[in-house]
Amino acid sequence: MAALAGVVAAAVVLAVAELIGAFFTARATPLFALGSTFIDFTPPGLKDFAIATFGTNDKTALFVGMGLTIAVLACVLGVVAYRKWALGVLGVLFMGAVIVACVVTRAGVSGADAIPSVLGTVAGLVVLRLLLVPLWGLKAWPEAPADQAADDDARLRGEGTSRRRFFAAAGITAVGAGIAATGGRLLGAARSNVARAREALRLPSPAKAAAAVPPGVQSPVSGVGPWLTPNGEFYRIDTALSVPEINVDDWELRVHGLVENEVTLTFQDLLDANLIESHVTLTCVSNPVGGNLAGNAKWLGLPIREVLARAKPKDGADMVLSKSIDGFTASTPLEVLQDGRDAMLAVGMNGEPLPLEHGYPVRMVVPGLYGFVSATKWVVDLEVTRFADNKAYWTNRGWSERGPIKTMARVEVPKSFAKVPAGKVAVGGTAWAQTRGIAKVEIQIDNGNWVETTLSTEASTITWRQWSYEWDATPGPHYIKVRATDGTGEVQTDQRADPVPDGASGWQSVMVTVQ
Repeated sequence: MAALAGVVAAAVVLAVAELIGAFFTARATPLFALGSTFIDFTPPGLKDFAIATFGTNDKTALFVGMGLTIAVLACVLGVVAYRKWALGVLGVLFMGAVIVACVVTRAGVSGADAIPSVLGTVAGLVVLRLLLVPLWGLKAWPEAPADQAADDDARLRGEGTSRRRFFAAAGITAVGAGIAATGGRLLGAARSNVARAREALRLPSPAKAAAAVPPGVQSPVSGVGPWLTPNGEFYRIDTALSVPEINVDDWELRVHGLVENEVTLTFQDLLDANLIESHVTLTCVSNPVGGNLAGNAKWLGLPIREVLARAKPKDGADMVLSKSIDGFTASTPLEVLQDGRDAMLAVGMNGEPLPLEHGYPVRMVVPGLYGFVSATKWVVDLEVTRFADNKAYWTNRGWSERGPIKTMARVEVPKSFAKVPAGKVAVGGTAWAQTRGIAKVEIQIDNGNWVETTLSTEASTITWRQWSYEWDATPGPHYIKVRATDGTGEVQTDQRADPVPDGASGWQSVMVTVQ
């Protein structure tokens, strides 16, 4: 029961902080602050394991793990407080101090944002004390001799009363905590007008529209993903547990550092500029061989090269350090942002304003580079600098400074371990080598010869390309391998490499059983 008291008290801490936190920065609530701090200190290998295991559900897995960890610690603190109250108080205060430290060290969070965690900790202590009082009452009842029936009956009645008091108080408190947490979420959503502002936003027509998508870009094989990825299906991998909510009237982008002219842009400046549209395929560096952490969308934005032309980078600069409002940074080679590719400050995605979770109101989109060095969401700062002088978020954690996307092909149909009937079997998938394009995709059945597949139409060299093949399948188990050749003639390497430090490589192999 003491352990249960600890869990209920911990729930009160989180619920009260959630409720009061509705009036503060969203990133100031304990769970988000603790989770974000954990992510910051996560070794690259563990981060890669989480993404490989849970994919885009990595944040859900983190919250579940955090919940279990908090529950275990709460059980321990409950038992400690029951046995020695002073030690329990010290333990709770220590945990509260850890939470506060996590909160105040987040980017864009002020000292006042620690108030919800402080008040939550105080409320948790009070609840823990109230729940332990009836348990201490149980402990106070002396053991009665067996022949003293009256005393024994009194003791049992007293114990029963204390237990009922405890469970009633614990149950009511737990329900109250649930209501408070839910109320905090609803209140926070009601107070936020960012989602409503996004829905009301009308994007301008581009000065340069995206090139028309030619017919035949979609693979004819049923089950191959859509050539244009819907917003709701586009992969999301980032370090933000709480999606930043930014008022467009407050958003500014500062361009500074090794420049002759410091530039500041407002959101209205972007809307009034000559925007361009472009179909661009993005890929996450954590994407394993054959993985699905890639997506293709039509983006609307201002070319970054035009912004840099106004800032006029100085000689010796070779990198732009972009920063998100939540503190994430990425290092992008300066020359990549100044060449002819459609690197942009994007405000639109597939004909609508950026979704909140994909960087609203403004994010970076850079063809040809993995997202960890280019695709900064909720971007607010561009510092022109040098690789020798500055390190980005993931570079400090062992990843490479530059992240050119490697040539990759994947099999989407049939799925691995699928069972298919003998005869004509449709095989299909997607390949990409952004900025170089895909010239050829080949498959190999078991240890046979490599056979060229039929390529779908290429829209551009900065988008992926789909392929298809008709296989005369014979009964038994078979392995299907795939490889691509990019537009420069370079064949995708068969050398297996983990995503760390600069992206996975190797040929995908799919095992199927033909019946």
